[in-house]
Amino acid sequence: MEMRQIRGMEIARQKQVQTQKDGGYRVHSQSGDGFYHVSEDFNCTCPDAQFHNRTCKHAFAVRYYLKTEIDTPQGKVVKEKRISRPQAWKAYTQAQNSEVKMFDDLLKDLVNGIEEPAQDRGRPRLSLNESVFCAIQKVYSQLSSRRAHSLYKNAEGKEQIGYAPNYNAVNKLLNRADLTPILHELITLSALPLKAVETDFAIDSSGFRTDSFGQYCEEKYKIGRQHQWVKAHICTGVKTNIITAAEITDEHGGDSPQFAPLVAATAQGGFNMVEVSADKAYSSRDNYQAVKDVGGRAFIPFKSNATGKSKGTGIWRKMFLYFQLNQDEFYQHYHKRSNVESTNSMVKAKFGDKVRSRNAVARENELLCKFIAHNIVVLIHESFELGVKIDFCS
Repeated sequence: MEMRQIRGMEIARQKQVQTQKDGGYRVHSQSGDGFYHVSEDFNCTCPDAQFHNRTCKHAFAVRYYLKTEIDTPQGKVVKEKRISRPQAWKAYTQAQNSEVKMFDDLLKDLVNGIEEPAQDRGRPRLSLNESVFCAIQKVYSQLSSRRAHSLYKNAEGKEQIGYAPNYNAVNKLLNRADLTPILHELITLSALPLKAVETDFAIDSSGFRTDSFGQYCEEKYKIGRQHQWVKAHICTGVKTNIITAAEITDEHGGDSPQFAPLVAATAQGGFNMVEVSADKAYSSRDNYQAVKDVGGRAFIPFKSNATGKSKGTGIWRKMFLYFQLNQDEFYQHYHKRSNVESTNSMVKAKFGDKVRSRNAVARENELLCKFIAHNIVVLIHESFELGVKIDFCS
């Protein structure tokens, strides 16, 4: 053990580490009466860490504080303390109480930026931004098409829209392929108010069930009807669970090819990407390089057959050696990936784990509407907890 580790162990034994409510840890200085702040990823504010770019004794103290040795008949076992973060219940209650009213207001502001297509002749068309408003409102409510029509009438009465469309008009809108790029832009726009908060991101995929069944499985394996699935690949901020980019594929869509487009879309959307974490399914030289190209650093575990040969990608060899020599530090960054699983769980719990639409285009658009609704809900919560000001126009 080096001297920093020994001193860190001594600080932990003297119980000079305290957990802070706002995240991180406060560690007493051994040379005076002051304190140093150690973040959750073990970055310390002390001069040793700042100037030498090394893990200091205060960071080691926090690591020993989180691990305790327990004597058992089989020997000593290291048990990690469970890190719990207090819930800001006041902000949570305010957000829950205000969600329905604020959702409609924020959704109206969000879709106002959609440019209306030009029309020279024929009957006047329905407003595109008002139709998108109704489509996202329907997905948020989880009501059927006919029952959701009452929502459109309420919005018309509140002057949020000029005219309540027929229930089938919203279904026809979701079947339009030209709606998909608009919804992708709305996802980016709905995430931008948190670009000053989110610098670390995680990527993963999850399946959403459909009401259709696969005839191939029934005929080949002689089994009962099997639901078909749609696969959603998302990039999410690890602090607030905001979705910054999404790609939709069929149930057999590969994970790794979607990594670079998600990174590029997040960076182009205005986010400063410092770290990106993902599981082994995304482990490739191209994906490591994609994160480096946007100024970030990827933390993707290497597969058992991986080698350190760069093959023209220097960041691959650099991170492979870092993974081999500093696995504890590597996994401290990598475990932020669990937040993307929390995001998928949030979407499914609130907006359902299946899509109602019948064809591929409508299913993709419906899923994108779910993600837009999720982002607006996240913004409502963060407006109370973090005091984030939401202004889509700026």
